[in-house]
Amino acid sequence: MKIRKQNIFNTTWNFILFVIAWFMVLVNALILCFIPRGKFSVKYMQFFMRQFNLITGVRFKVNGKLSTKRPLLCVCNHISIFELATMPVAFGGSFFGKKEISTWPLVGWIAKKFGVIFIDRRPSHAMDALNAVKNELDHVDYPMFIFPEGTSTNGAYVKQFKSSLFDVVEKTGVTVQPVVIHYRLRDGTKISDEDMANHFAYFDNKKMDCGPFCKVERSAFMQVFHVMVLGGFLVEIDVLPAPDLDGLDRKQIAEKLHEIISKEYMKNK
Repeated sequence: MKIRKQNIFNTTWNFILFVIAWFMVLVNALILCFIPRGKFSVKYMQFFMRQFNLITGVRFKVNGKLSTKRPLLCVCNHISIFELATMPVAFGGSFFGKKEISTWPLVGWIAKKFGVIFIDRRPSHAMDALNAVKNELDHVDYPMFIFPEGTSTNGAYVKQFKSSLFDVVEKTGVTVQPVVIHYRLRDGTKISDEDMANHFAYFDNKKMDCGPFCKVERSAFMQVFHVMVLGGFLVEIDVLPAPDLDGLDRKQIAEKLHEIISKEYMKNK
């Protein structure tokens, strides 16, 4: 299977679908006004994202199962905004996200309603970020997902993990489970690094060493539209066994989790 070529017909049709998608967002935002933030609003995110995936043509496949232990922190690599659309449908739960997203018009407000905890990753705010993670894990009974690369990437490799937030693992013994994300064409065909960077990944060239695989910058909204015109894609999610992290400090935890996730990602990408 090849990437679908763009033409006036699929571009026009997907523009109509794109408008429908944002109409759906507005309708659900109105509904969310009447839903208190908490377990029910997090559950509602599954319903919302299921609609979003259907319209955008994004599918997912899960290999493995999450641990039933709670609290559970799932550590994932990060390629684009579509992890945020597929993980809640696959597993339920919510995310720890970077603080900048909280300021995005409408999207930030919806994310807060969906139980996303925004954390400031600047070193001067490390303690506040740590407390935010700990407080959330202490009282939720659903998995929380975190992307310790700190940004999405071009999909050619997995960036080194930031270690500061793993203090909570070192000090509380929360169960940690690695989750590896791969993108495929809809029939499961692997995507080349060049096509991944040009079409499916969403990243800021300035924030990473992307080598030859940089891209024309798109906004998050235009990235969604671009993927729709291409016909969507498949997100393959591999849930790995929870490793033994006893006795490791936060830097060792970050290094071990990066090694596990990076090795699995590079082996199968």
